[in-house]
Amino acid sequence: MELTDRKKKILQAIIRNYLESGEPVGSRTISKYTDLNLSSATIRNEMADLEEMGYILQPHTSAGRIPSDAGYRLYVDELMIEKQKEVDELKGELLDKEEKLDHLLKQTAKLLAVNTNYATMVSAPTIHRNKLKFIQLTKVNSEQLLAVIVVEGNVIKNSIIDIAQEMDEETILKLNILLNTHLNGLSIEEINLAMITALKQQAGIHSDLIGEVIDAVAQAIHEEEDLEIYTSGANNILKYPELSDNHKASELINTLEEKQVLGRLVKDTLEDESSTGIQVYIGDESPITAMKDCSIVTATYDLGEGMKGTIGIIGPKRMDYDKVVDNLKNVMNQLDSIYKK
Repeated sequence: MELTDRKKKILQAIIRNYLESGEPVGSRTISKYTDLNLSSATIRNEMADLEEMGYILQPHTSAGRIPSDAGYRLYVDELMIEKQKEVDELKGELLDKEEKLDHLLKQTAKLLAVNTNYATMVSAPTIHRNKLKFIQLTKVNSEQLLAVIVVEGNVIKNSIIDIAQEMDEETILKLNILLNTHLNGLSIEEINLAMITALKQQAGIHSDLIGEVIDAVAQAIHEEEDLEIYTSGANNILKYPELSDNHKASELINTLEEKQVLGRLVKDTLEDESSTGIQVYIGDESPITAMKDCSIVTATYDLGEGMKGTIGIIGPKRMDYDKVVDNLKNVMNQLDSIYKK
């Protein structure tokens, strides 16, 4: 008997529903869980075939069906193939995007410096992520598992988890189903104590592992990234007499070259909920001591999926604000159109 796509979809619906409820699944329930628009009678016939093929079981007469080990195996094998393919594709896409974006942001900083005759800075985007996309546990050796965690923004984090005793592939795959069924699409705030307790109960003797995986998810979501900042036009500062004093110029150029202090400006800008527009710091308003004699105009660009960064232009207080704002708006529009293509 052939395992058709329709039978596979019904089997997947049975397994997903059984994982959520722990109760045998009937044809009427499945008719609500699939997009096949089939009658209960047709679904019953398909379920009878799946039972004959050994993929589902009927624990009691007139009861619904539950997955057999063979059903779990088929579901898990296909799920893991799909997830591994997704991880591989994501890694390839991210590497390609990162290389292109790195070059693009360096060129943006240079272009702004040329167009404005001021010093410029552009931060690489940080990921404001808060939701889990999926988890994949794989065996490293008899004492360790690798947890691949994908969170919002398609950020991939790897975490090694120590295990007290060796686990077979079947157990690992069932834990993958359990974790992904209950946690995908949730923020760390939504993963509450009641949910964790229920997951641990379902995991049985592997309840400690559930706690470690959730800790790894929380770390992946909240982990701070190294901030990359590109600068250009530092020597433009020397063109303005009020900033060309040896001490002032030296402080400004060092700040732009070392970039560590600029990180504070970037974080302040990104943490401001209203920072998607243009912000202007004049003189003492500047969060950077070395720039108290300057004006700083910043803008937050947003590449989607929680990826945000800061563009800044640093010049004298008598800078051409109209020109600076026009340049920033133009760059933000260009980044948006190029990156989101």
